[in-house]
Amino acid sequence: MLQKKRDALGVYQLASLLVELDLSDEASQILCADALYQMGWVEEAHKLLLLSLSRNPQRSPILARLALLQLKKGFLYDGNQLLKKVIKIGDTSCLLPIMDIFKDEDRKLMETHCRFRALTILKNKQRDADIKEAIAYLSFAIIASGGSAEDCLLIRAQCYGRLGQKKTAIFDFNAILKEDPGNVQALSGRGFVYLALKQQKEAVQDLISALKAEAGAVIPAILSLKHEARELIAQWLLQHGRTVLAELVATKDLSKERRTLRDLLVIAGALIKICKDAQYHIFYTDVLTANGRYEEALVHLQEAFDHSRADEFANARLAVLQLKKRNMPVAAHSFSILARKDERELRFLLNFVDAKQQQHLSQVQPFFVASSVDSKALGYFTLAILTSRDNPRYLRQRAACLMHLKKYDKALKDMEKVIQNHGSNSLRTRVQDHCSKGLLLLSVSEEEAAVKQYIEALQLDESTALCSIINGPGSGTLARTFHKIAQYNFEMQHYEEAWKITDYGLKIDKNNPELKKLKTRLKREASGCSIH
Repeated sequence: MLQKKRDALGVYQLASLLVELDLSDEASQILCADALYQMGWVEEAHKLLLLSLSRNPQRSPILARLALLQLKKGFLYDGNQLLKKVIKIGDTSCLLPIMDIFKDEDRKLMETHCRFRALTILKNKQRDADIKEAIAYLSFAIIASGGSAEDCLLIRAQCYGRLGQKKTAIFDFNAILKEDPGNVQALSGRGFVYLALKQQKEAVQDLISALKAEAGAVIPAILSLKHEARELIAQWLLQHGRTVLAELVATKDLSKERRTLRDLLVIAGALIKICKDAQYHIFYTDVLTANGRYEEALVHLQEAFDHSRADEFANARLAVLQLKKRNMPVAAHSFSILARKDERELRFLLNFVDAKQQQHLSQVQPFFVASSVDSKALGYFTLAILTSRDNPRYLRQRAACLMHLKKYDKALKDMEKVIQNHGSNSLRTRVQDHCSKGLLLLSVSEEEAAVKQYIEALQLDESTALCSIINGPGSGTLARTFHKIAQYNFEMQHYEEAWKITDYGLKIDKNNPELKKLKTRLKREASGCSIH
């Protein structure tokens, strides 16, 4: 009835009767005091509470009520001393049932006092014990407000964070954001806690939301963190931004994604203020380019050149912008350099280049490239492959270049792509491709796989295959490999496979004595004359 502010007199009479029946009934005494308070008889309520306290000096519900009455009468020191006793006992929850009974103006008085005390403690003292005391005062203030003291929740969350109680801090931030989803301080604060917990996805999501709402408040907060934390935030934001941008430009229809592009501009703009490294300026240039703001991108790109590690990455961005002025040779040169450093990065940048320009780029090769086998040519071949959508001609040229540079595994991948898409290629071309792959497999000691490639070539066209074999690795060398693999199959009693390999080996070198002997042994096995 008191909580609903109804019939305080009736409650007082009933509670008084209960006290008369049992003078030790503390709950009834407290009920009497609450009823007297609601009727405006503050002094009488105060005397009754003091009497109850004399019997039990450590009762938090009595101390909390006395504290509020002292504050109401203007005795701030006395009221605060009583609150300190409650804090020392450790029962801050005792205030919860009181708040529905006390009047709004008195609850506000409690909230204001406790908030002030917490801020005073935090301003002057920074030990863990002091922070814990401040948290207790903030808890009183939050309870007194009915849970709506947003600023106190925010300060308490930050205090929990400083004590390492990260999940409790998140609980307070969540309480704020439930009522105010756009609260910048709560979003950034929770983002920092997620950062400490190494929860990348959640941290990035909160910090981006905060930056979109009020970057001017969030950036200084990030800059106030330790160097390692700032670096980690910058890396996470950059990683997220680049992923989103790569997916966006790959769609080739940026007009439908204006909102996402605006968000990326916010992220990129924040990054160049948080960290001066060239990679962040380069990302900002990419976002400007995606937004079609080419002149701004060109001006800003100079920032990347002014910082370390710009190198091929900044030059390649310049090449993208120069393509708008049809400067194909210069762009191709920059792209070819980037191709040698980071093919994935080049693939991303080419999303900014339209199909017609890509076609021109695939054809811009210096006269020396077609017959060259150095790293410079490798860059041009890679550019041609990417801009021509894996044209087999360029794949073959790059494979030959890679083989000369002894990068056999990469060369094999190119030849596998070529063979997978043979389609309408001429018979001669297909035979040569299988021989090329066979030679590469020999280079990485995959002899059995190499033999299969040469057999496939011989099956397609024997004369063309034999010509290719003469050019490399040579008939004698390859015949010895065929004998080795055939001998292994023979020992494993795979007679049919051994016969096939031996037969094709003799097509390569019909005078090879070892292959002839093995064939004779295989014939004996077939006729059942072998004695073991």
